[in-house]
Amino acid sequence: MNADGSLGARNAVVCGSLEHKMGIHGNSTCVMNYDGATAWLIGEENRGLAAMFTMMNEARLGVGLQGLALSEVAYQNAAIYAKERLQGRSLSGPKFPDKPADPIIVHPDVRRTLLTIKSFNEAARALLIWTALKSDIAHRSQDEKERQAADDHMGLLTPVVKGVLTDQGFANTVLAQQMFGGHGYIAEHGMEQFVRDARIAMLYEGANGIQALDLVGRKLGKDGGRAVMAFFNEVQGYLKERADDDVMNPYLKPLGQALAHLQQATMWFMQNAMAKPDNAGAGAMDYMHLFGLVTLGYMWCHIVEASRAKLSVGANGSEANLNAKLVAGRFFMERMLPETAAHLARIQAGAASVMELPAEAF
Repeated sequence: MNADGSLGARNAVVCGSLEHKMGIHGNSTCVMNYDGATAWLIGEENRGLAAMFTMMNEARLGVGLQGLALSEVAYQNAAIYAKERLQGRSLSGPKFPDKPADPIIVHPDVRRTLLTIKSFNEAARALLIWTALKSDIAHRSQDEKERQAADDHMGLLTPVVKGVLTDQGFANTVLAQQMFGGHGYIAEHGMEQFVRDARIAMLYEGANGIQALDLVGRKLGKDGGRAVMAFFNEVQGYLKERADDDVMNPYLKPLGQALAHLQQATMWFMQNAMAKPDNAGAGAMDYMHLFGLVTLGYMWCHIVEASRAKLSVGANGSEANLNAKLVAGRFFMERMLPETAAHLARIQAGAASVMELPAEAF
């Protein structure tokens, strides 16, 4: 564009090719060539990388939401199919004797699969809402200490939201596809598209291995560990305040055990990663997912507590939905949260076997 607004000489910006991708076919990803092109400075000189990471940190939260969204749409399709697909009879005897077969929703493994996705989705939604509220505080609060604490929370939880929600979101689309059997592999049913589209979320805005390294290598020690200690104190305070609540005990006790595993893993890194950084690298992914499980367990305690409070005063027609939350939360505590023990064991195994083989042995 010329100074007078007229069309000037063409800039040397050329689309080199279109990429052929596994998924997200709804948009075109292309190679752009800028050889000999003229560029204009936007913003302050030598501050481009800082600006990019401001954008990227926000995008990482959005990508976490993308992982959850694909998990949810895959779940909804799988749940509908499981209630309609007739195949075999219940192990404990026919549940729909008037039909030629029972719907597959009667089978324990089908229910286990669906509850795995459902219990993740509901806690992940709460985690995103909690983080969004912290963002509002960080940007809008008039209290400097509140803003700082909320900003600490955002920094600590960003790699967890991005890494855990997209890893598990992809895994959940695969689980949902499994509910369809061979039909899930056929494009007509749409389940394979969810799997293909969910895969990219684990890669862009920083692949998930980088999210784990960011959490362990940067976020844990930042400001003397202020953010992670605030998280530990919050969850410990929550558990201590409800120590005498017997009804909540099936949810609180597993969370307490999982939090202890997270604290042990954090201490192990402090004692073993400074002298040998490979220990941190070898355990980073397990630590990120351990952190994610504890955070989702904490969300479930809040969900259960809120559901109980509503049920105690009359749920205004939502009794079935709220009772379902109590069961889904118990499933998470009994069947998913215990994975923190395995993550801790792998972290404490260190990096010896990971790093021992020479490159040519691979």
